[in-house]
Amino acid sequence: MSEPMVKAEQIWKSFGDRDILCGIDLEVANGELLVLLGPSGSGKSTFLRLINHLETLDAGRLSVDGELVGYRERKGRLHEMSDREIAAQRASIGMVFQRFNLFPHLTVGDNVTLAPILVKGERREVVEDRARELLARVGLADRYDSFPTQLSGGQQQRVAIARALAMQPKLMLFDEPTSALDPELVGEVLAVMGELAELGMTMVVVTHEIGFAREVADRVVFMDGGQILEQGPPAEVLDAPTNDRFKAFLSKVL
Repeated sequence: MSEPMVKAEQIWKSFGDRDILCGIDLEVANGELLVLLGPSGSGKSTFLRLINHLETLDAGRLSVDGELVGYRERKGRLHEMSDREIAAQRASIGMVFQRFNLFPHLTVGDNVTLAPILVKGERREVVEDRARELLARVGLADRYDSFPTQLSGGQQQRVAIARALAMQPKLMLFDEPTSALDPELVGEVLAVMGELAELGMTMVVVTHEIGFAREVADRVVFMDGGQILEQGPPAEVLDAPTNDRFKAFLSKVL
């Protein structure tokens, strides 16, 4: 079997005296779309941030594509990498947040091309061609020269997805990408994510969109209290959950 794209082993994370993640063990296969479900405060977003080393581990090991994230092991102990090394790792992991975080003073095209040029040192003309292709893929081919304030929320989030893809990541992380959108704009963002899944992109998605999880996910994981309480194929765990806490959660969101 091939190495999992993400491998979390006994992940612990606390903020102050509050335990956020309590010994999480989880693997994400190459090409898998994993959806994380759970109430607010269950640890889902923190887990995503650990994958990208936006937060540091308290205990455990976390690897992406067979390589420890944010740390180097020496003599059985983990030592945090330099900021430059961590930035190099992040360049291969795309992340889309709840808020679009586009630079308002830059055009859509400049927002998408900035990181590949500055971080990876790619040639501008190569990156611009890629940006136009990606914007076409997310249905915004005619918005290359627009500014973010000229776009709807759904369009801005699609630009954010194109921007993350412009770095040619091997893994995409989505932290409730539709939660800040008006309901009528949610579908257009989920459609783009569904197309990425069809192309085989490995994705970990935190969302409350149960319909998306049912239709597109390969596996659903339910978290609460910093622990994984249930996981499995969506048709199995969403239609016939066995965990009482998960049953209660679904009764409120369905």
